[in-house]
Amino acid sequence: MTGGRTIGAIAFVALLIAGCANLYANFKFPLDIYVDNTVLGKKEGRASRHTVLWLVSWGDQGAATAAKNGGLTTMNHMDSEVFQILYGLYTRETVVVYGE
Repeated sequence: MTGGRTIGAIAFVALLIAGCANLYANFKFPLDIYVDNTVLGKKEGRASRHTVLWLVSWGDQGAATAAKNGGLTTMNHMDSEVFQILYGLYTRETVVVYGE
């Protein structure tokens, strides 16, 4: 019985070290490949989608919704933000648009 627990504990630690079991993640990345000359603009709009238990999802994560929420008429750049708890038990994905 002790050998089984030891193997289980080693496997659990290996998953954590390998990054396969994210307890918490919060990162942002651009949705554009030409960011070196990007002018963001004065306005920002956000739109999010939420997922719980990998089964239930709600929200509108579209760029048009984000632009509408921020009062933008012209989009210059877009980013994506991901917030995740317990390897996706709860996830929030947000599109952030910048412009005028």
